Amino acid sequence: MLLRRCGTDALLVEVDSLSEVAAVRAALDQLDGIEELVPAARTVLVKGALPKIREALRSIDLTKAPKTSSREITIPVSYDGPDLDLVADTAGVTRDEVVKLHTEATYEVAFCGFAPGFGYLTGLPAQLQQPRLDSPRTKVPQGSVGIAGEFTAAYPRATPGGWRLIGRTEVTLFDAKAETPALLQPGDQVRFVIA
Repeated sequence: MLLRRCGTDALLVEVDSLSEVAAVRAALDQLDGIEELVPAARTVLVKGALPKIREALRSIDLTKAPKTSSREITIPVSYDGPDLDLVADTAGVTRDEVVKLHTEATYEVAFCGFAPGFGYLTGLPAQLQQPRLDSPRTKVPQGSVGIAGEFTAAYPRATPGGWRLIGRTEVTLFDAKAETPALLQPGDQVRFVIA
């Protein structure tokens, strides 16, 4: 674990894996004096009482999975995405098997980024893990559900993107006027179901 000072009251915690990010996030999530906690793929930015943060970081065992309570969120999906056949062909399975594999897994929101409300979900079955498209789309429709590498996600709004799109959801993933604008938060458990 490497700590880098960010301004007067924040640290960037650098680790080697998503599981280590989860351990750091879980250890700091309920700590008094935390003003902001922003996990990413290999870092956690934490703002708050630096002495308490440093003390908590000294006691983290990065090899143990964190025990946290999380919300369970179900997202209905119409599996009719433009890349569903490509994903099936690349995986060597049928379209129906792609849907079965995608809906049988339980995912965890590892971190959020790219666009407000965009949650990177881990837990994608190995058979479905595929690279991004060779040429990204200039506009991915809001609600599109896609896969890229080890992640799956749903686009909260129309943006450019290179993920392989397998379906779409009508669920509101980001509402700027809501008390908690982003539906998905790091640590949440997510299930996709057939709409």
